[in-house]
Amino acid sequence: MKKFLTLTLLSVLSMAAGAQNIQFHYDFGRNLYPNDEAGRPKVTITLEQYKADRLGSWFYFCDLDLSRKFFQGAYAEISREFNLGKNSPFAAHLEYNGGMNRVGSFQHAALVGAAWNGHNSDYTTTYSVQLMYKQFFESYAGTRSYASAQLTGVWSTMFCNKAFTFCGYIDFWRGEKANHHGKLVMLAEPQLWYNLNTLPRMHGINLSIGTEWEISNDFIFNQDPLSSTTFFFNPTLALKWAF
Repeated sequence: MKKFLTLTLLSVLSMAAGAQNIQFHYDFGRNLYPNDEAGRPKVTITLEQYKADRLGSWFYFCDLDLSRKFFQGAYAEISREFNLGKNSPFAAHLEYNGGMNRVGSFQHAALVGAAWNGHNSDYTTTYSVQLMYKQFFESYAGTRSYASAQLTGVWSTMFCNKAFTFCGYIDFWRGEKANHHGKLVMLAEPQLWYNLNTLPRMHGINLSIGTEWEISNDFIFNQDPLSSTTFFFNPTLALKWAF
């Protein structure tokens, strides 16, 4: 397991030179929920890239969770879209989600569906709505393969002469309880960034300071067996460097 995690870290970091941005997040979740999230990592490095081409676009992100003593895990999502016609806002969407941590695996899933994409005239505001079939796979003990569906919204907008960027996503999908009955899972991660390169003496320094708010319901595994908490709010303090 240690060898796998080391190789994963090295392979993902090798892509950083081509990544659109790299983010460093200090997470306050464990301070807010010391019992429910006792093992939540405090530091996460995120690598993120979007690239458009004549057929559509590629997008991926990878979260690397760190602790004081070891590299705790990696989770990644990669997607490909194919435009459905010239100048059409509709696209076919393919996606794969998964990763590993120091004790096992995240449950992997594949998604296929349609996306509706748009933007304003100068691309300072972009948005996407995706409706997809989602197939979970048996990834570790206690999981099983099952069919699901997911609705996703993604957005990004710049304001105050591009000094601020507000971006993020929200997902809704069908999860499963321990008895295999369905449940609605929600996960949102809005981000707010102040772009320092808009300052007179910071031109060319593509550094941003900001925050991410992970807001979820029925998503996080509760580590306190006596707690019934399902809704969590986990804010971060973050730095981002755009390449």
